[in-house]
Amino acid sequence: MQEMSYLQDHSKLEALTKAVLISILAIAIVLSNFLIIATYANFKGPTEVINYYLLSLAVADLLCGLLVVPFSVYPALTGEWMYGDVVCRFTGYLEVTLWAVSVYTFMWISVDRYLAVRKPLRYETVQTKTRCQCWMAFTWISAALLCCPPILGYTMPLKDNVAHICMLDWGNIAAYSVTLAILVLGPSVISIVHNYSYIFIMMRKLKSGEPIHDKEYATALAENLSNPSHMMSFVLVFAFWMSWLPWIFLRLYETVTGEIVQNTLINFGVVWVGVLNSFWKIIIMTTMLPQFRIALRVFCLTICCKTKGRLQAELIGLDPDD
Repeated sequence: MQEMSYLQDHSKLEALTKAVLISILAIAIVLSNFLIIATYANFKGPTEVINYYLLSLAVADLLCGLLVVPFSVYPALTGEWMYGDVVCRFTGYLEVTLWAVSVYTFMWISVDRYLAVRKPLRYETVQTKTRCQCWMAFTWISAALLCCPPILGYTMPLKDNVAHICMLDWGNIAAYSVTLAILVLGPSVISIVHNYSYIFIMMRKLKSGEPIHDKEYATALAENLSNPSHMMSFVLVFAFWMSWLPWIFLRLYETVTGEIVQNTLINFGVVWVGVLNSFWKIIIMTTMLPQFRIALRVFCLTICCKTKGRLQAELIGLDPDD
């Protein structure tokens, strides 16, 4: 009797801990990404094209924090999904769509950084604000359309009562699932590996003092490679894949061996470590981007005291009323 009571208390404590962790994660994701969006929206100074891609990532993660993560709090307490199949299907669709948006956006970031290094003299004419916005619109529309077949009723949603999330069942449309994986991961992974390899090779050449005959190109290249956004964007990509690799490896292991891992802590952990990726951006950007730190400081001062915000903006050459 005492052992049964102990197990029940332990189960309740575990459920409460999971619910609290998910709640904290939801709040952290929403606040951090709202802060990124508000900071860039408030910033009136000169801005780089890469900031629009960072805004796209922030919007995707904000939607995840608002429309996906909170629905897992109550199921973590009760152990069951109680919102019905419609909400389950919707959150499952949002999960995969927002994940695809993030993967595609990282691809465009790598292309943007590659062009900045490959064509430093023509970069501003090649990568314009309008072109960037068009790519982002294409990314969101294509991701939304590519991921929609399961939500149209072709398959039933799957309720994961261990990780307390809903997923779309891609197993019944295996051919389409493989095609979608190739369309999303294929060009993204290839572009990221190729583009950042080229960037690091050029960095190494410049540091080694290898002669570049075109002095104008060499000057522009050196100036461009000194931009911290190259390394920052690589760290963002690295953090994203490191967050999701445990989940990917676990699913691959189960598929290859046919053995289902029953450990609830592992299954819960790999999912939410992946979701935790939605929070890391503000830490990475604040640490590695001086311009973002300035913009964040101006935004915070503007909220706390309009006069201080205006003074800070004037000190760095900005006009908050533009």
